[in-house]
Amino acid sequence: MAEQRLQKWLAYCGYGSRRACEQLIEQGRVQVNGVVATLGTKVDPERDIITVDGKRVQPPPRRVYLMLNKPRGYVTTRKDPHAPRTVMELLRDAPAPVFPVGRLDADSEGLLLFTNDGEFANRLLHPRYKLPKTYRVWVRGKPSERALRRLREGVLLEDGITAPAQVKLLKADAAQSLLEITIHEGRKRQIRRMCQAVGHPVVRLMRIAIGDLRLPRDLKPGQWRELTPAELELLTPRSRKK
Repeated sequence: MAEQRLQKWLAYCGYGSRRACEQLIEQGRVQVNGVVATLGTKVDPERDIITVDGKRVQPPPRRVYLMLNKPRGYVTTRKDPHAPRTVMELLRDAPAPVFPVGRLDADSEGLLLFTNDGEFANRLLHPRYKLPKTYRVWVRGKPSERALRRLREGVLLEDGITAPAQVKLLKADAAQSLLEITIHEGRKRQIRRMCQAVGHPVVRLMRIAIGDLRLPRDLKPGQWRELTPAELELLTPRSRKK
């Protein structure tokens, strides 16, 4: 096997996206042949002994791609000693160790993907692919046309102006309204901050689609299943260009 960058091999072995694997290396948790690795290290997996936290790296037995209907109250992380519940508790019967692709806040719910394929995760998370994510958003009050226009054209937040978004007003009354919002960015708590900035705090937030992959209606909160080949095809770069 030809030499390749260490972070690429770790991603292939299921240690997270390529960026997450770079962070493992930067934290000094990865060794190659007994020496602490650095970014830029290249390895031959057939010849080199690679360890993470002292445990030898092994490629996963097979590629696994899962979807979860995340309920409220679960933190999207593998481990968090301060979190009462993490999403991994819902995947105890998964066919292989997996990690979440992206995240949903503890207060948010809906479609969340998991895999042990770091390259797949990298394709979904990398900004250059501009993978759209669609949410149902319940907000307080009834947004005016001006507020909706601000959401569509860009809202000034503390970390800059948001990119244009697709926003539909599905239901509205004086107390609460339902929006459908599609964004291409992945800033922390972005939709909540956008809605707060235009004067309509979020009451409930549910992700219903990633790209062309939609949350199945028969997948109940807390349930997961493997993606079908057709669903997996919806997430490939080629199919997303169509």
